Amino acid sequence: MKLRPVLTEKSMSEAKKGNYTFFVERNMNKRQIRKMIEDVFGVKVVKVRTMNIVGEVRRTNTGKKRTIKPKKKAIVTLEGKDKIDLFGEVKK
Repeated sequence: MKLRPVLTEKSMSEAKKGNYTFFVERNMNKRQIRKMIEDVFGVKVVKVRTMNIVGEVRRTNTGKKRTIKPKKKAIVTLEGKDKIDLFGEVKK
Protein backbone atom coordinates (compact mmCIF):
# COMPACT_ATOMS: atom_id res chain seq x y z
CA MET A 1 0.00 0.00 0.00
CA LYS A 2 1.82 3.06 -1.20
CA LEU A 3 -1.09 5.38 -1.87
CA ARG A 4 -4.77 4.63 -1.27
CA PRO A 5 -7.56 7.24 -1.60
CA VAL A 6 -10.01 7.71 1.26
CA LEU A 7 -13.50 7.72 -0.26
CA THR A 8 -15.79 8.81 2.55
CA GLU A 9 -18.57 11.36 2.56
CA LYS A 10 -16.40 13.93 4.31
CA SER A 11 -13.38 13.41 2.06
CA MET A 12 -15.57 13.70 -1.04
CA SER A 13 -16.95 17.06 0.14
CA GLU A 14 -13.39 18.24 0.89
CA ALA A 15 -12.31 17.09 -2.60
CA LYS A 16 -14.73 19.62 -4.10
CA LYS A 17 -12.74 22.31 -2.23
CA GLY A 18 -9.41 20.96 -3.56
CA ASN A 19 -8.33 18.90 -0.51
CA TYR A 20 -7.74 15.23 -1.33
CA THR A 21 -7.25 12.54 1.33
CA PHE A 22 -5.05 9.44 1.01
CA PHE A 23 -3.76 6.65 3.23
CA VAL A 24 0.02 6.45 2.78
CA GLU A 25 2.82 4.33 4.19
CA ARG A 26 3.73 5.24 7.75
CA ASN A 27 7.41 5.90 7.00
CA MET A 28 6.74 8.49 4.26
CA ASN A 29 7.39 12.15 4.98
CA LYS A 30 5.66 15.18 3.46
CA ARG A 31 8.24 15.67 0.70
CA GLN A 32 7.91 12.06 -0.42
CA ILE A 33 4.10 12.28 -0.38
CA ARG A 34 4.19 15.51 -2.42
CA LYS A 35 6.53 14.01 -5.02
CA MET A 36 4.47 10.82 -5.32
CA ILE A 37 1.16 12.68 -5.83
CA GLU A 38 2.74 14.99 -8.43
CA ASP A 39 4.30 12.06 -10.32
CA VAL A 40 1.27 9.76 -10.27
CA PHE A 41 -1.50 12.27 -11.03
CA GLY A 42 0.43 15.02 -12.85
CA VAL A 43 -0.83 17.86 -10.63
CA LYS A 44 0.86 20.63 -8.61
CA VAL A 45 0.66 20.15 -4.82
CA VAL A 46 0.55 23.30 -2.68
CA LYS A 47 0.26 21.83 0.82
CA VAL A 48 0.50 18.44 2.55
CA ARG A 49 -0.92 17.75 6.01
CA THR A 50 -0.40 14.39 7.71
CA MET A 51 -1.81 12.60 10.73
CA ASN A 52 -0.93 9.32 12.38
CA ILE A 53 -3.82 7.05 13.31
CA VAL A 54 -2.93 4.89 16.30
CA GLY A 55 -3.51 1.14 16.13
CA GLU A 56 -5.69 -0.46 18.78
CA VAL A 57 -7.23 -3.72 19.96
CA ARG A 58 -11.01 -4.01 20.03
CA ARG A 59 -13.36 -6.77 21.04
CA THR A 60 -16.00 -8.11 18.70
CA ASN A 61 -19.57 -8.99 19.69
CA THR A 62 -18.48 -12.58 20.30
CA GLY A 63 -15.68 -11.47 22.64
CA LYS A 64 -12.77 -12.13 20.28
CA LYS A 65 -9.94 -9.62 20.04
CA ARG A 66 -9.48 -7.77 16.76
CA THR A 67 -6.37 -5.71 16.01
CA ILE A 68 -6.69 -2.49 14.00
CA LYS A 69 -3.35 -1.64 12.39
CA PRO A 70 -1.88 1.86 12.68
CA LYS A 71 -2.14 4.07 9.57
CA LYS A 72 -0.99 7.42 8.27
CA LYS A 73 -3.38 9.78 6.51
CA ALA A 74 -2.32 12.63 4.22
CA ILE A 75 -4.51 15.55 3.17
CA VAL A 76 -3.18 17.14 -0.01
CA THR A 77 -4.17 20.61 -1.28
CA LEU A 78 -3.78 21.18 -5.02
CA GLU A 79 -3.00 24.37 -6.90
CA GLY A 80 -5.74 26.30 -8.69
CA LYS A 81 -8.02 24.28 -10.95
CA ASP A 82 -6.07 20.98 -10.67
CA LYS A 83 -8.25 17.94 -9.95
CA ILE A 84 -7.79 14.23 -9.30
CA ASP A 85 -10.27 12.05 -11.20
CA LEU A 86 -10.56 9.38 -8.46
CA PHE A 87 -12.66 11.77 -6.41
CA GLY A 88 -15.16 12.59 -9.16
CA GLU A 89 -18.88 12.55 -8.51
CA VAL A 90 -20.67 9.23 -8.76
CA LYS A 91 -23.76 9.37 -10.96
CA LYS A 92 -26.72 7.14 -10.16
